[in-house]
Amino acid sequence: MAYREDSELKFLGEMSSADLNDLVECLTKDKGGDPLWTEELTQSDSYKLYYPDHSKYWPFIAAELQCFGANSLATLLRAGKGVLYKEVLTDVCDKLKVKYDKKGSVLEIENKLLEKILDDTLEKMSDAERAEFAKTIGIANLETFTPHALSAAIQLAFKAGGFRSFQLTVIVANAVSRAVLGRGLALAGNAALMRTTALLTGPVGWALTGAWTVVDIAGPAYRVTMPAVIQVALLRKKHQAERDGILKDIYVGSRMIGSPIEVILC
Repeated sequence: MAYREDSELKFLGEMSSADLNDLVECLTKDKGGDPLWTEELTQSDSYKLYYPDHSKYWPFIAAELQCFGANSLATLLRAGKGVLYKEVLTDVCDKLKVKYDKKGSVLEIENKLLEKILDDTLEKMSDAERAEFAKTIGIANLETFTPHALSAAIQLAFKAGGFRSFQLTVIVANAVSRAVLGRGLALAGNAALMRTTALLTGPVGWALTGAWTVVDIAGPAYRVTMPAVIQVALLRKKHQAERDGILKDIYVGSRMIGSPIEVILC
């Protein structure tokens, strides 16, 4: 396993070890918490030397994702190198029948994937659940809470970027993690997430998680690459939000305590 230089994963080198923890868990452990028999990351010398200081061996984390998204024989022919992240991402999108522009940026394609997940979930929600979801993410001023109306609002939120886009990504990433890995993210499990945490543990959370039972029959590789890609999308949003100063005013007491971030989503 060797890291293939990838401009779309380079930002991982600027994330903290706490931020990277959920991605490492996703790439190395199954739903029961046991090691994945197909992973190679934990066998690397860098992992053994630096774990749990993930930031010191981030290229190996990126390489693990690249190799999971690649054909095994093709990886051998590339001297142990996998495929670029965009190929992993679009492969996941194709599996989920996401409509996206192949010439679009990685961020745009990630947003289309997130929109598709939310759209599919909204269709399964009751009117009351959709209204609760809209209220939680701050778009309760809609005249109607039909799936179409909420979908349009979500598309605008992702297109605009900023904190609401980050918030929606947290919600999706946590639901996917619960459905595929059997546990929520450390990021979304913090009590300081308040209303969003309450949303994820109530009827709306069940609908979000239930929408992902399809992953159980998608095959072993997709049970890794699907949640991993969404984790990368979340990390990219957090990286951008921190760079733009969006999260600065919502850190609780400007503290970081044992989980990637401690924020109030409102």
